[in-house]
Amino acid sequence: MQKNNQFSLFSQRRFAPFFWTQFLGALNDNVFKTALLTILTYDALSWTTMDTALLNNLIPGLFILPFFLFSATAGQLADKLEKGRVARFVKLIEIAIMGVAAFGWMTHHLWLLVAAVVGMGLHSTLFGPVKYAYLPQHLKREELVGGNGVVEMGTFVGILLGEIIGAVLVVHKPWGLPLVAGTTLGLAVLGWLASLRIPHSPPPAPELKVNWNPFSETVRNLGFSRRNRPVFLSLLGNSWFWFYGAIVLAQFPLYAKNYLHGDHGVFVLLLAVFSVGIGAGSLLCERLSGNKVEIGLVPFGAIGLSVFGLELFLASQAYVAPAAAVDIAGFLGQGGSWRILFDCLGIGVFGGLYIVPLFALIQTRCDPAHVSRTIAGMNIMNALFMVGAALVAMVLLKAGLTIPQIFLVTAILNALVALYIFSLVPEFLMRFLAWLMIHTFYRVRITNGQAITAHGAGVLVCNHVSYVDAIVIMAASPRPIRFVMDHRIFRIPLLSWVFRTARAIPIAPVKEDPWLTEKAFVDIAQALHEGELVCIFPEGRLTRDGELSAFRGGIQKIIERSPVPVLPMALRGLWGSLLSRDPTNPFARRFKRGMFSRLELVVGEPIAAEQVTPALLQEKVAALRGDWK
Repeated sequence: MQKNNQFSLFSQRRFAPFFWTQFLGALNDNVFKTALLTILTYDALSWTTMDTALLNNLIPGLFILPFFLFSATAGQLADKLEKGRVARFVKLIEIAIMGVAAFGWMTHHLWLLVAAVVGMGLHSTLFGPVKYAYLPQHLKREELVGGNGVVEMGTFVGILLGEIIGAVLVVHKPWGLPLVAGTTLGLAVLGWLASLRIPHSPPPAPELKVNWNPFSETVRNLGFSRRNRPVFLSLLGNSWFWFYGAIVLAQFPLYAKNYLHGDHGVFVLLLAVFSVGIGAGSLLCERLSGNKVEIGLVPFGAIGLSVFGLELFLASQAYVAPAAAVDIAGFLGQGGSWRILFDCLGIGVFGGLYIVPLFALIQTRCDPAHVSRTIAGMNIMNALFMVGAALVAMVLLKAGLTIPQIFLVTAILNALVALYIFSLVPEFLMRFLAWLMIHTFYRVRITNGQAITAHGAGVLVCNHVSYVDAIVIMAASPRPIRFVMDHRIFRIPLLSWVFRTARAIPIAPVKEDPWLTEKAFVDIAQALHEGELVCIFPEGRLTRDGELSAFRGGIQKIIERSPVPVLPMALRGLWGSLLSRDPTNPFARRFKRGMFSRLELVVGEPIAAEQVTPALLQEKVAALRGDWK
């Protein structure tokens, strides 16, 4: 049966009202902020005598301020209260804020509009934890990547449309101010109407006692997140993306004006291409991940961010700027302009591939009763990183770097940060290598992959056909697996680092090294005790003829020590590949099999510990494999 894709969620109440609520909020934020910044840039004297440059930096800072002050409280409220109720309350606040702003627009009262900026920052702060904690409550695990992709796409489309609408409406004479006032108030009302359809979302921690001290609660939240290393480093990785994006996007206005010699339309074009890229990359995640949380895409996204950041620097150096300022059509007629747009698109696409799996990992591996507070902590970190990005950009400009050189420095920093994070959590790198292999050399079909449970201990058993069996199984699993492998293979130079990084468990025959044999069984028992998945190949060696060898008794010993469910699996189609022990001519086999080898991993149903025997497991694996070797 064909799976529904991510766009089918738009027809379902569990997703659509929530999506439109958050989309309209992002749209309204940016219509309002952009209109205010535009009017202060082009008509400042009719509003204030203050320095325009100061106001243009003050207003974004005031919008971020509530994230520092109220994120910790917002996270607690989202975990304690029903999320639909919180969303509706936040939307009523938005209507009130836009009402105040409308009065400010019509009376030319700048400080009412500045107060509304802070209010919209508060609106976003309160809604943020609800936004990402809602999804894992209402979407299946295999829908999370697609759902997050659609939400990220919607957010950036809302930002883009908001900036365009705000900039266009406010300069419309003579109705610019009434149009902005009416539009922002109308969008707030539409958002509230959409929130009325959000389904009931039971609070995960209704008994939670709210700590109203934002500083101590922030420290406590981050301390709690640090206990789960992959989640905490995913939070850091997420915040790093906002650092990267904040530096790059902040340079676009002057980059368009001073380096491309373009007008305001060229700046909007750069922003539009970047936003389309983010949306496209976010939507691609579902297809590339195979409907599971595939964190192997994160290193792929990080590589792309650095490559296209470097390429944007090179394209900027090669661009020949016109003598006079040009509009969009004039810019597109310049040599090198399409290369620059392609680089902006690439940064956006790989940014989407980077950010969406991180959100899904945080949602699935975080304590379910603590998701909103974790997201709130992440929002604070995001705000800190964005402020840090502004400071770094100022230092680089003061040091005499050009904007294209800032792009280069950011790309290099991104590569260093990515290497650091992936060295601390090797699972990202391992999943990337597995994902790369099965999308480069193989066409893999996974049958009944949902049987590999997302939580709890278990032993996976599979036939042993080739040297890439573990990689195929790793790529199919939604969570890390500890593989038990022959100690001689474990010690192969260079590959040893990969096996150690993947936390494989080396084992030796008892006659050869009884101490290592016993240690392997102790390590397996410890891994199962800690709720991990362990995979063994009960044949004990690679097949030499494509047929199953007798399953050895080690599995029985494992289950006697740790009575957990056993999941039989079968690999089909790997026999005859270059990395199997098929004795026929390998080059003839490669030519016969074609450019991409087709194979399948078939997952059976779990077997209770008390029913497990080597003979039964061999029978199950043989039945799953069938006649296709």
